[in-house]
Amino acid sequence: MATNTTQATTQAHGGSKGGGTFPPFDGSTMVAQLLWFAIAFAALYWLMSKVVLPRVAAILQERESLVSSDLDAAAKLKADTDEAIAVYEKALADAKAKAQAIAAETRDRLQGESDARRKAIEADLAVKLEAAEQQITASKAQAMTSVRGIAIDAAQAIVQQLVGTAPSVTDVEAAVARTLDPAARGA
Repeated sequence: MATNTTQATTQAHGGSKGGGTFPPFDGSTMVAQLLWFAIAFAALYWLMSKVVLPRVAAILQERESLVSSDLDAAAKLKADTDEAIAVYEKALADAKAKAQAIAAETRDRLQGESDARRKAIEADLAVKLEAAEQQITASKAQAMTSVRGIAIDAAQAIVQQLVGTAPSVTDVEAAVARTLDPAARGA
C-alpha cells in the first residue's frame, strides 16, 4: 500500500510512473544540461564583466570622489571655522582689554575730579572755619567786655547789700580787674 501512495503522489506532481531518478542527474539529458550551463555561465560572466561590474565600479569611484570632496570641503570649513574662532577670540580679548583701559581711565578721571572737589570743599570749609573762629573770638572779646561791666555792676550791688554803702566805681573796677586778669593778680 505504501508503494501505491508514493506512485500516486509522484504522478500527482507530474512525475513518471517508473524510474524515480532525479531529472538533473538523468544520464540522457546530462550533456545538454552541461552545455546550457556553460552557455549560461559564459553569458552571465560576460554580462557581469562588461556591463554590471563597470557600472558598479563607476558608481563606487563616483561615491569615493564625492566622499573625498566632501571630506576636503569639511576640512576646509573646519580650518575656516578655527580661523574665525581665533579671530573672534582675539577680537574679544582686544575688546576686554580696551574696556578695562576705558574703565581704568574713567576711574582715574573720576578720582581726580573727586579729589579736586574734595580739596575745593576742604578749602571752602577752612575759609568758613577761619571766619567762624574770628567771629567766635570777636564774640568772646565782646562778651568779656560785657562780663567786666556786669561783674562791676554785680560787685557794687553785692557790696552795697552786704555793707549797706555803695563802694566807689574805681575801687570796684580795680577789684574786678585783679580777679579777671591773671597778670594783675600777681601784682
